[in-house]
Amino acid sequence: MKILVLNCGSSSIKYQLFDMSSSVVLAKGIVEKIGLKGSFLKNERFDGDKVKLDGEILDHQTGIEYLLGILISKKRGVIKNLNEIDAIGHRLVHGGERFQGSCYLDDDTIKGVEDCSDLAPLHNPANLKGIYAMKTVLPNVPQVGVFDTSFHQTMPDYSFMYALPYSLYKKYGIRRYGFHGTSHSYVSKRACEILNLDYKTPKIITCHLGNGASITAIKDGKSLDTSMGLTPVEGLIMGTRSGDVDAGALTLIMEKEEIDFSSLNTLLNKHSGILGISGISSDMREVESAAEEGDERAVLALKMYEYRVKKYIGAYAAAMGGVDLLIFTGGIGENACEARENICKDLEYMGLIFDKQKNNGVHSKEVVISKKESKVTVMIVPTNEEFVIASETREIVEHHIA
Repeated sequence: MKILVLNCGSSSIKYQLFDMSSSVVLAKGIVEKIGLKGSFLKNERFDGDKVKLDGEILDHQTGIEYLLGILISKKRGVIKNLNEIDAIGHRLVHGGERFQGSCYLDDDTIKGVEDCSDLAPLHNPANLKGIYAMKTVLPNVPQVGVFDTSFHQTMPDYSFMYALPYSLYKKYGIRRYGFHGTSHSYVSKRACEILNLDYKTPKIITCHLGNGASITAIKDGKSLDTSMGLTPVEGLIMGTRSGDVDAGALTLIMEKEEIDFSSLNTLLNKHSGILGISGISSDMREVESAAEEGDERAVLALKMYEYRVKKYIGAYAAAMGGVDLLIFTGGIGENACEARENICKDLEYMGLIFDKQKNNGVHSKEVVISKKESKVTVMIVPTNEEFVIASETREIVEHHIA
């Protein structure tokens, strides 16, 4: 079975075409600057062939037609015709309380995704554009939605509720949902496979650290708590997102700066986090370079980032009554050796004994970075959200056909 995985943003489409019989990525790429000047497509084939194509890509449907065109092209393609695509899997950010897991996308479930758009106005409408486009271009190919939020639907009410009037939860679904579910699910299960552990036995903390970042506590094989909330703004400090902040500070900023809700939303999502503190970049590598050169704000940004992660690890260890397995993933989690070391520093009271030698110089590899005598096993597990989406898509399509 060949499955095309799509991750549609407001002006981009990331894609991967999987041959599930061999778990091989036949092609992957991105369409960028959709509807903007200078739009282009980048494609990489399984044999390393790469190409960048510039073009006028006015909307998502045009972008999808572009990427399908290159998949079947004689020079750059990997399939002979579009009939070889058996299913399409979409990364969908918000499933609200309705979607407890991945789902077959028919008219009813698509309406359900549309109804969740109020909860994720920056993400769900963009995700839906890919679904609409595929219904037009490949109307007979089954589509599946895989939600960032579904893994966290096991959180108990005392974990997901906000201490706001209960009526707001009943009226509008105002509660904590969490995100990066496919990543947290994949790396936690993969780590248990590597260590030959029963997934329901260890107490696990997964740290997805990238431009967007979140931490999840997993107990009995289920998400108990996670750092992101109603939106992806809550929790850790991120590349451009603020993470946890006193709501009173926000109302004060609005008053003093005389800004509206839209401007506040932009401030929290686009101009805060590592970028806002450092004043340099949202890219951790650039901030680390500036810190090495003595830039005080860069040093502060890194300390704040690492402290917030450490604080959540401690909180989740307390919530679960301990921790057996601590996992780092995501662009920063997989590659920032010094950040991993600093986060694990002073966690010896948990029985965590970090191995600096194993950690140093390790990038995007499945490896244990704690010492054998450590009571807490610390690992790096590169995430593979696209493969999870492809696997879920295959399972649901096969079940639907059966």
